[in-house]
Amino acid sequence: MNGKLFLIFQHLAPQHMLSRAVGALAACRWGFVKTPFIHWFAKRYEVNLDEAKCSDLNQFKSFNDFFTRELKPGMRPIDSDGEALVSPADGAINQLGNIANGTLLQAKGRHFNLVNLLGGDAELAEPFQEGCFCTVYLSPKDYHRVHMPLTGRLTRMIHVPGNLFSVNQFTSAHVDGLFARNERVVCFFETERGPMALVLVGAMIVASVDTVWAGAVCPGKIASAHINYEGQVPPVQIGKGEEMGRFKLGSTVVAVFGPGMVQLQTDLAASDAVRMGQRIGTIKAPAL
Repeated sequence: MNGKLFLIFQHLAPQHMLSRAVGALAACRWGFVKTPFIHWFAKRYEVNLDEAKCSDLNQFKSFNDFFTRELKPGMRPIDSDGEALVSPADGAINQLGNIANGTLLQAKGRHFNLVNLLGGDAELAEPFQEGCFCTVYLSPKDYHRVHMPLTGRLTRMIHVPGNLFSVNQFTSAHVDGLFARNERVVCFFETERGPMALVLVGAMIVASVDTVWAGAVCPGKIASAHINYEGQVPPVQIGKGEEMGRFKLGSTVVAVFGPGMVQLQTDLAASDAVRMGQRIGTIKAPAL
C-alpha cells in the first residue's frame, strides 16, 4: 500500500474497532493461533531473540507476552553518570529539541501543541513551557518496555482518549498534531532537577498501553481519566532506568522536561537509532 492510500485508509478505517480486534488476537493463548503468529512476526521483523530472557518462541503464553518480552540482565546498561539523561526506550528519534511558543516539532513544517499533548490543562503544562523534549518511535522489532530517563516521583496520570493513527515517520510527516490527537497516557513526575512528563502515545492496532503502577490504562472509558498521585502513601517512586510502562504493539513515547533542566545531545538528530539507557542528554539544573 503506497503512502497516500495508507493515509486514506487510516482516516476511513474504524480505528478503535480494528485495534481492539487485534488486541483480542494478541491476547489469545490458544497455541494454534498465537504460535504461528509469533513465528511469522519474529521472522518478518527480524526480532533479535538473542537479547531476550526467553528466546524460545513456543514458550510465550500469548503474542502480547512475546511482544513485551523481558531482556536478559545487562542487555541495556544504564549510563551511570549522575548527570546523564537516558533514553526511555529502544527506537528511533522522531524529533528532539526545544519547546518554543508552546509547540513541539513533529516533522519538517509540522508542530503540535504542548497543552493539548499533556491533556488540555494549561496549568499542568505551564512548568514545561520553553523546556525541551525528545520523541522516540518504537518500531515493531524493538524492545517495547518504557523506562525512566531519570529518577522521579509520580504526581498524576491522565488517560486522554483520541484517534489511533499510525505513528510511523510517514504518518508523522503528514498528519497534523498527530501526538496530541492520538489516544495517550500522560504521566507527570517530580524529580530532584525539575518537572518531567512521559507521554505514551497509542496508535493503530496497539492492543494496550500499560503502566507498572496501574496495569492496562488504555483502551479505557470514553471520558478522560485523571488520577492525582500527589498524596499517595507510599509514593510511586521510580529510579532512573527502571521500567515505568509498556506498549502491546509499537508506538511512541514523548519525554518532556522543564526549562533549563537538561541539555540534549547535539549529535542526536531525527531518525537516529537509540537504545534504552543510552545517554541522550545532560542534566543541567541543580538539585532542588
